[in-house]
Amino acid sequence: MIVLVALMFAAVALVSFIEKASNDLLMETREADAARLRQEAQSAMETVLAVLEDFRIVNNGLRSPAEGWSDPLKFADYEPAEGSVVEVSFEDESGKLSLPTLDGPTLIALFKGWEIRDSDAERLADALLGWMRPDHVPATAGAPTADDYDRGETPYKPPARSLRSFSELAAIKVADEIFYDERGRPNALWQRFRNAVSLYQYTTPNLNAAPADALAALSQFDSGQQQRFDEFLRGKGPHARKGPGFFKSPEDAAAIAGGQVALTGFGVEIRALRIKVAVKKGASRYELAVVVAPPGGAQIVRSGPTKSPGAKPEPGAPPAPSKTPSAGAGPPAAEGDGGAKKLNYSFTLLEITENVVLSSQHTPEPAL
Repeated sequence: MIVLVALMFAAVALVSFIEKASNDLLMETREADAARLRQEAQSAMETVLAVLEDFRIVNNGLRSPAEGWSDPLKFADYEPAEGSVVEVSFEDESGKLSLPTLDGPTLIALFKGWEIRDSDAERLADALLGWMRPDHVPATAGAPTADDYDRGETPYKPPARSLRSFSELAAIKVADEIFYDERGRPNALWQRFRNAVSLYQYTTPNLNAAPADALAALSQFDSGQQQRFDEFLRGKGPHARKGPGFFKSPEDAAAIAGGQVALTGFGVEIRALRIKVAVKKGASRYELAVVVAPPGGAQIVRSGPTKSPGAKPEPGAPPAPSKTPSAGAGPPAAEGDGGAKKLNYSFTLLEITENVVLSSQHTPEPAL
């Protein structure tokens, strides 16, 4: 009997040890997989940026993947590690309307295009501008003021700067009613707003990637003009044989659109580009996404108050920085470091996100 009890305790101890060892091995394996995939993604991203820089120099700017850089890894003869598959995709963030630079009429035109009632569109534009700009004076009845926020159940003040996250819309009066449902969840208009505007600051949206809402708000495009635009950019309809195209100037775009259309608020160059690199190996997947700006491109919203377009700086205010830190740029050289040089890219890094989806192939079998 004593022998049987001893064997039972030994078996329990052995099972516990196997489970712990399996879990430890699983964690180490996953960490190793993540490190390998991450290194592969970073190498691919560096290659993509190098290819983009070549095209930027040759073409005096970046306008659209239709210029020839839609598959940069193939262009550079990049070979991933054995067993890995690397995918690259682009999203032109600067095709959207730049929220920090929008004025009241443009916001109202944007919201009216969504069939929001005129009065609600005007109140919503007033609410957003009042949240972002300290010098904004509400023009509509019922638009929230700083006192309205201060008298709430939880008092707070508008930050007097442009949004840094779309989740801020939940804190803006009027916007919290239009962009959220009765349960406080973002609705279809919230998603449409996110697809139409960018939180980065730049002057001219890129016509080569402008969504329909942006074209309608700034240039009053009708459905026929929008269709001609899409057919040209996607290489469909009468442009099917030529393939995807891109505009070299706003005048080229106006000729394609036809009719009386003003494109003075648009440009044709990329100001902020979102690059996504996905590395797959087996059932594991690693995703790296960055938003970069070429020289003279988009900037991150500054911490100070956002002035209305064309407003003059306050007397005694410090001058604005010429640009945000470049991707890969290190800190300023310290005294006595021998004049060490910083690594500067031609692109400015505005945002970086990572996501790891590890495989389940290493999950240990349940102990018997």
